[in-house]
Amino acid sequence: MGSRILIVDDNPGNIELIGNILGSQYDISFAFNGEEGLALATSQAIDLILLDVVMPGMDGFSMCRELKANSATRDIPVIFLTSLESAVDEEFGLSLGAQDFVHKPVSPPVMLARVRNHLLLANTQHQLKRHIDELELLVAERTREVVRRDRQLIATQSATITAFCALAEARDNETGNHIHRTQNYVRVLAQELSTHPRFRSVLDDETIRLLFKSAPLHDVGKVAIPDAILLKPGKLTNDEWRIMRHHCVAGRDAIVAAANELIDCSSSYLSYAAEIALSHHERWDGSGYPQALKENAIPLSARLMAVADVYDALISRRVYKVAFSHDESIQMMAKERGLHFDPDILDAMLSISDTFNAIACQYQDDRNLFSPRTSMNPAF
Repeated sequence: MGSRILIVDDNPGNIELIGNILGSQYDISFAFNGEEGLALATSQAIDLILLDVVMPGMDGFSMCRELKANSATRDIPVIFLTSLESAVDEEFGLSLGAQDFVHKPVSPPVMLARVRNHLLLANTQHQLKRHIDELELLVAERTREVVRRDRQLIATQSATITAFCALAEARDNETGNHIHRTQNYVRVLAQELSTHPRFRSVLDDETIRLLFKSAPLHDVGKVAIPDAILLKPGKLTNDEWRIMRHHCVAGRDAIVAAANELIDCSSSYLSYAAEIALSHHERWDGSGYPQALKENAIPLSARLMAVADVYDALISRRVYKVAFSHDESIQMMAKERGLHFDPDILDAMLSISDTFNAIACQYQDDRNLFSPRTSMNPAF
């Protein structure tokens, strides 16, 4: 069958139930306590662990701590099985390195979805790690082969951004063509502003090209957010919202780490990507996050991304909102001039809003975007 799931629970009934849910799609191993679970995790090729929190002897938190301290098991995704409802317990579990929580009594569709998503994420992360190892070999080769340096650098950049974007899309498949739409919004917006007195000295053709390449990485930090929060259909709690906001810092840190593995990339598109990932939720009036930057203290790349990202969010259906029409979205954004958005950048967007609409239609997701012929009533 391929992937092997380890279920660790002191209740045989729970193991039987979960085994019945997953057994038709995955190979199953099981243990009745933390000690047995650790032994199986180190002796078998385990792809994911479903771990009960409350068990006699070594509880789930202790077992998770041991797993993450062992180089042989630290990369195995851990999903806690729990009847605990405290946000403090969940925060503690996530701090130990667990990827997610599934609450008891278990819902079969939820269990299948969580397992599938985290196996996909883990596989993508492994591919990215292998790709970075390959990049290190290429970097060493380029130092010896100066003639091939520029061509290989371009290939390295393209391969890196492809891997990162695959990692981001693996988590949030509802966004579909979101990254293609937003990078094209950023490109046409930067081109429109390239003759503006405030921006013409910085928005040259090469910078616009790098911004276009960087934009797809704006939400890569969402890979650090548990499914229970990222895909929650209702309103987030204060604790959940605090975890959700961390995706900006997580994205910046991941991009900086990748840049540090490469030669000469930190000064090119990855530097723009790090700016965008960290600051695209800052607001012109200083009320954004994570740093509450204000006006020109917000990097230009992030101010461009903010306009592109908000427009696409408004016209797209999400688990927590309906899609607004293009006209409704433009009206809503115009009210945020000088509040959420840099006034000059928003004015440029409004002047080419038909181009934004054309891009949205070109890269439309059937399930998520508005129909360009139908206006939906605003409703959250």
